[in-house]
Amino acid sequence: MTAAPALVATAREAGASRRASRVPGLLIVPAALGVAVLSLPVVALLLRLDWRAVPSAIASPAALEALSLSLSTAGIATICCLALGVPLALLISRASRLTASLLRTLVTLPLVLPPLVGGIALLALLGRTGLFGESLALVGLRVPFTTTAVVIAQVFVALPFLVISVEGSLRAVGTRYEAVAAGLGAGPFTVFRRVTLPLVAPGVLAGTVLCFARALGEFGATALFAGNTAGVTRTMPLAIYTAFNGAGVSEDIAIALSLMLIAVAVAVLLIMRSWREDAPR
Repeated sequence: MTAAPALVATAREAGASRRASRVPGLLIVPAALGVAVLSLPVVALLLRLDWRAVPSAIASPAALEALSLSLSTAGIATICCLALGVPLALLISRASRLTASLLRTLVTLPLVLPPLVGGIALLALLGRTGLFGESLALVGLRVPFTTTAVVIAQVFVALPFLVISVEGSLRAVGTRYEAVAAGLGAGPFTVFRRVTLPLVAPGVLAGTVLCFARALGEFGATALFAGNTAGVTRTMPLAIYTAFNGAGVSEDIAIALSLMLIAVAVAVLLIMRSWREDAPR
């Protein structure tokens, strides 16, 4: 009998918790409108697509050329981001508060800059009359409007995604395991390779996927800094843009390429979700 009041109290608390977690009725309508704003454009694109023509559209020479260039440049850009971003994330996570704040601001700047501004900045740095452009020209190197320029533009816009992801993981795991390893005589690089990297591997993998997806969809900085030359700098986003401006590839191919980019984005979200669900809590 003495347990009955406790059970009643527990039931009341559970009922109160459920009522507190309910979404207010007044907020359901704007929430539904938000879902519509995000989903209806994609639904409209899928409805407009001629699914019977998708295989032939994707298999066209122009589409395969753009797809091949996008995958290769995005892959190279992702490798560059890994080589630069993991050390940078470690530096930010171990720096003083002021230094970390300044570096974090610098890293996140490409996320808030308009893409065309990023392209102008890259031209100001590496263009024919840019800061380093004249010096590069003296040794016979020309960066703008080449495939190398595509990779540089992709690295510029995608690197922040990797750095932010890895830095968050580094701050979450802390330094206690590294301190133990250092106390046992391990050198700094050994600690990084044998302790730090395995601990932040999920963050590195998540950042890598996001980085690749962002590089694959890069458009603005690439268009201004690398141009739009078929087979050299025309990636999938640029091929889509070209098609809707009446040149290069057909509109059906452009929509098919758009479908491919959407499929990549969905795959990225599914992979990210699976990692979060499998991560230890």
